[in-house]
Order: sequence, then C-alpha cells, then structure tokens
Amino acid sequence: MTLAIRTASRRVAALWLVLACAALVLLPAAARAASFEKLTVVTKAGPLGIDIEMAVTPAERSKGLMYRAELAPNTGMLFDFGFEQPVTMWMKNTYIPLDMLFIRADGRVASIATDTVPLSTATISSGVPVKAVLELPAGTVRARGIAVGDRVEHRLFGGG
Repeated sequence: MTLAIRTASRRVAALWLVLACAALVLLPAAARAASFEKLTVVTKAGPLGIDIEMAVTPAERSKGLMYRAELAPNTGMLFDFGFEQPVTMWMKNTYIPLDMLFIRADGRVASIATDTVPLSTATISSGVPVKAVLELPAGTVRARGIAVGDRVEHRLFGGG
C-alpha cells in the first residue's frame, strides 16, 4: 500500500511539474499578446487617446490584425518599420475594415487610407517614406477628424 501511495504521489508531482513548466512557457506569450501601450493622435478637434498593440518584428508585422473578428473603439495596432521607407500594406486574412495612418519619423501623419476592404490582396501604399503605420477601426478617421499633418505622440516618435 505504501508503494502505491508513493507512486501516485510521484505521478501527481510529475504532473504538477509539467503544468508549471507549460505555464512558464505560455504565460509570457499570453501576457505579451494582451499588453497595450498608449498613443495619442493630436487633431484639430483635440487629442485622441488610443490603446495600441505593437507590431515590431517581421513576424508580428506580417500577421498584424489578421484573423481578428473585431477591433474595439479607441484601439489599434502600430507597425514599426524601424526607419523611414516606402511601405505597402494589404488586407489579406483581415476580416475587419480598417483605417490606416502612415506616419513619418517625426510623428506627423503623411497619408491616410480609409475603410480598407477586408480580405483584399490589393496593396495600399504609403505614397511617401514612413516609419510606422497605425491601423484603427474603419470610420475612426472620419469620426474623429484625423487628417494628414496631424501629430502622433508615442515613444516611437521621440515622445509620449
């Protein structure tokens, strides 16, 4: 009987060890995926605070907002391209329409694409070299009066 209890205790301990190791691997990724940063778009109508996810690595930029069923108001994703360059985006595997702000290194909005077409593989060009792209729920640009020349405040642009 004692041998059976020890064997069962070892199995339970081994199971807890496996679960603890899995938690150590999975929790940081889950926490990172759920983490948001603050960003402000300064418009003529006033500042607009947005909670953003960052897309910095090539894998993060490639996936972007693909496969999402919704994007809450006042949230978005900021794509950091590291330095100013011509940028093209697309909506492949993206189920929700978006507004896109193409942003220079100084934080100024250089160009805007509104109401992009979900699932489209057509490219959407920045038109000029930009450092970043901010994707927002479609209709945000119109509703909040965001325009070319508005300023985006965030650590990526030396402020915020």
